[in-house]
Amino acid sequence: MKNLYIVGALGSIGMQTLDIVRNNPNEFRVIGLSLGRNLELGKKIVEEFKPEIISFREKNDISFSYNPKIYYGDEGLLEVSKYHKYENEVFVNALVGISGLMPTVYAIKAKKEICLSNKETLVVAGDIIKSLVKEYDVKLTPIDSEHSAILQCINGEDKKEIKRLIITASGGSFRDKSRDEIKNATKEDALKHPNWKMGSKITIDSATMMNKGFEVIEAHYLFDIPYSKIDTILHRESIVHSMVEFNDGTIKAELGVSDMHTPISYALRFPSHEYQESKSLDLIGLNLHFEKLSYERFPCLHFAYLAAKLGGIYYAVLNASNEAAVYLFLNDKIKFLQIEDIIYKELTNPAYESIEYNLENVIKVSYEIMDRIKKEYE
Repeated sequence: MKNLYIVGALGSIGMQTLDIVRNNPNEFRVIGLSLGRNLELGKKIVEEFKPEIISFREKNDISFSYNPKIYYGDEGLLEVSKYHKYENEVFVNALVGISGLMPTVYAIKAKKEICLSNKETLVVAGDIIKSLVKEYDVKLTPIDSEHSAILQCINGEDKKEIKRLIITASGGSFRDKSRDEIKNATKEDALKHPNWKMGSKITIDSATMMNKGFEVIEAHYLFDIPYSKIDTILHRESIVHSMVEFNDGTIKAELGVSDMHTPISYALRFPSHEYQESKSLDLIGLNLHFEKLSYERFPCLHFAYLAAKLGGIYYAVLNASNEAAVYLFLNDKIKFLQIEDIIYKELTNPAYESIEYNLENVIKVSYEIMDRIKKEYE
């Protein structure tokens, strides 16, 4: 029996994780949940799974048929993350944004196994997280379909024989439109992802291709591969979730339907492919297409490599400026292409060069940047 803690439980990844728990009650049980602001759905989930500890985003007057430990806000997230009572504890981080960083840190220190969907944890603090994982001797397994694919392709292989990682990208909502055509794009247009059903923030990141830039940074830290050996490629069908090329020219690819239940299950059960409810991929008549991803068309992808080159605190600068810009776009404060302008302005600011890269400064700089940018446009 694995004992699960799921933060961001009411989001897309969280709810699909609960699906797996629901269908496998003899294998998984829920001990802790963070539930955001949807009180009606939150109460329903709590009554169904009966966790011992829960956290809501804001204080409320909800009562339950039993007496769980209840917390609120950022403190509540950390209480759920550090709660430790059982063997075989697994922490599923399905939060979006910088708010997912400290819960990961606390869960690692509680010696929980980490199943990571929150991109920002590794994007802003990859070196710090890797050091903590080693210090506390815990396992960290990615949930993202791209990193899950790479993990499956390299499992059992000699890392020295890897020539490059190839991360595939659907192209997002505007993959067939020119930059001129998206100047006045609305959030409704941007949120229409052609292949995946995801949360608002990650869908916008997919449209700008910042999502793919983040995945490059994550792959660097997850698999100890230099950036020079990590490529991205446009793959419209989202059937090949990523590939690995080896020194002899062999390429291994992981193919499957566009269903996040499968990589979630793989992370929870690594290295088992036990998930039974997945749909089989119909290979008959299957057509796969691959195209070059252009920095000119998708500058945010280039910004991720630029942040990696600058290193240190600039990882946090990249994420915080993007997080603020996406927030402003989703709240109709800026136009779509202004997202890029805001990020580039911060990344090229030499004032950050003197800031020491540590956990305290990563968090401080992140919130200072987000607050300042939001105030500038609101």
